[in-house]
Amino acid sequence: MIYYVEDDNNIRDLVVYTLNQSGFETLGFRNADEFYATSKKQSPDLVLLDIMLPGDDGLSILKVLKANKKTATIPVIMVTARGTEYDKVIGLDLGADDYIAKPFGMMELVARVRAMLRRTSLNSPSEVLKEGELVVDRQKHIVTVDNKNITLTLKEFELLYLLMANRGAVLTREHILESIWDYSYDGGTRTVDVHITMLRQKLGEYGSLIETVRGVGYRFGGL
Repeated sequence: MIYYVEDDNNIRDLVVYTLNQSGFETLGFRNADEFYATSKKQSPDLVLLDIMLPGDDGLSILKVLKANKKTATIPVIMVTARGTEYDKVIGLDLGADDYIAKPFGMMELVARVRAMLRRTSLNSPSEVLKEGELVVDRQKHIVTVDNKNITLTLKEFELLYLLMANRGAVLTREHILESIWDYSYDGGTRTVDVHITMLRQKLGEYGSLIETVRGVGYRFGGL
């Protein structure tokens, strides 16, 4: 889930629409209060912050996120009309992970978001992921359902871990292929569909948590 805080309705709506169409579940907020209220219920996987906002500005929101242990590791991209070196340095010094200045192209923004999510998923410190009685232990390379071991191939294991690590986010077939298979692999995205089918079968009732997003890819929905 991506949260975008922007008080300009036209820009916010365009960015939210573009990211959703690109396979990233995204919500937009006009101000800090709206953002804080929703964040308390569900933490995002990535935050896009405009600096110039009514009330608490983007830098203030960034400070709050980085000061809280629960949200300190959430990646943040500053999105602003300010293009000065000073504003960029201040944002990065406060803990922002990236910076993009308006006006920007939608495809450039999508590329930045995709790269950021890929980088954070690969560097995820969590070695054990859980969803109900489904447990994936990355270090031990073990998957269990109801305390029973599930035998997966290496690619199936990596695929399951990738989906669960990005819980709630829609991953395109191309993104999955790029993350798990190398660039030289010429089997095409069809191999992703085949591995998803096998993975669902092996996970039994938990296989239904791997949702198909038609025309885009897959998402681990959660219970």
